[in-house]
Amino acid sequence: MDQVKRLTQHEAFDIKNPNKVRALIGAFVHNNHAQFHENSGVGYAFLTDVILQIDPINSQISSRLVKAYTLWRKYDVQRQALLKQQLEKIADAPRLSKNVYEIVSKSLG
Repeated sequence: MDQVKRLTQHEAFDIKNPNKVRALIGAFVHNNHAQFHENSGVGYAFLTDVILQIDPINSQISSRLVKAYTLWRKYDVQRQALLKQQLEKIADAPRLSKNVYEIVSKSLG
């Protein structure tokens, strides 16, 4: 997790570049399950921060990333609570894109 955070600060990473976001953040979320689903929820909080940062810039990328939370009910009770908390945080964000709002509201509903 720390390495991913450091890489987001690297000069070669650009949050406005969808390919770089998919390569770093998408790879972390979809390929590093141990760190993303770590018991403390730090991976979830990190992804939520990224989603909320990207959404005003590129709602297609943020809506793709938020899909990592859609199966939250399939995890153990502790992770369900952490994932639901992140979905609620996203849902409560001001000026959320329609794409992300739709995915989040359906996931919570």
